[in-house]
Amino acid sequence: MRTLVTGGSGFIGTNACQHLLSLGHEVLNVDSAAPRNPRAQARWLSTDICDASALKAAVTNFAPDLIVHLAARTDLDGAGLADYRANTDGVTNLIDAALATASVQRVVFASSRLVCEIGYQPRSDSDYCPPNAYGQSKVVGEQLVREKASKAPWSWVIVRPTSIWGPWFGVPYRLFFESVVRGRYVHPSGANIAKSFGFVGNTVRQLAALAAASAAQIDRRTLYLADYPPIHVHAMADLIRSEIGRPPVRQVPLGVLRAMARVGDLAKGLGMRHPPLTSFRLTNLVTPMVYDLVPLELIAGPLPFDMAAGVSQTLAWMRTRGEAP
Repeated sequence: MRTLVTGGSGFIGTNACQHLLSLGHEVLNVDSAAPRNPRAQARWLSTDICDASALKAAVTNFAPDLIVHLAARTDLDGAGLADYRANTDGVTNLIDAALATASVQRVVFASSRLVCEIGYQPRSDSDYCPPNAYGQSKVVGEQLVREKASKAPWSWVIVRPTSIWGPWFGVPYRLFFESVVRGRYVHPSGANIAKSFGFVGNTVRQLAALAAASAAQIDRRTLYLADYPPIHVHAMADLIRSEIGRPPVRQVPLGVLRAMARVGDLAKGLGMRHPPLTSFRLTNLVTPMVYDLVPLELIAGPLPFDMAAGVSQTLAWMRTRGEAP
């Protein structure tokens, strides 16, 4: 297949392009940023998805069968919806470009689990509870897909990645690995916290399965992306530590962590971009986050990597960058 990946220079995009190439796809990465992987330069076209005419030209000239739309602003630092035009105007521009290109057969639109705050279980695909401006921008993006692509001649599916981790990742999940590797991570005493996390090696295989599935299986659906069995945060942290030959992760009372988080809140208010712990991050840590992944499993089937294999691959990648012993 001829596959155009927007945001192919990002974390999931870097891994997706690599996996699709391994499957024999002809891949074009459309992104305003240079690829994280220097070996991917030849398949990169520098294009801003907020530039409607440039994006349309990129899509029509490449004439893809499949579009995987991953491009987005993903940080939580924006003050309001206007700061996330890539997640709203960019979606509109991508839909318009796909509608103008006769070759397109399917589009996979990436949204985010943060269309609902952690701990909130939506009652339907259009039941939203975003915790911040980033989440609100993704709500708008989903609504635009359902409105503007309702009569598209191609099939489409919306995916909501949960917390995805692995090689080429960045903030915030890379910070978790780094804090564990450096012995700085401490876990709430006795807390057994289940999370629907996803190793990126599994995530890209799920995306490829959605690309190859029949239209009847995926068309106009919304699916969460994560590994099927939830992980337990303490077990994952201890697995990272054991892989590098360090002692088990320390546990401290939740009250101590709350005090540390308040210090982090103050540091962030004074201009520190990524404090080790804030109240927002602590709430995210201690709140269970488990999604129904049966609908995805029925389409994508078994996954090749368990948590131990994912941790091993991630630490191996970090070692190549001098970030893990």
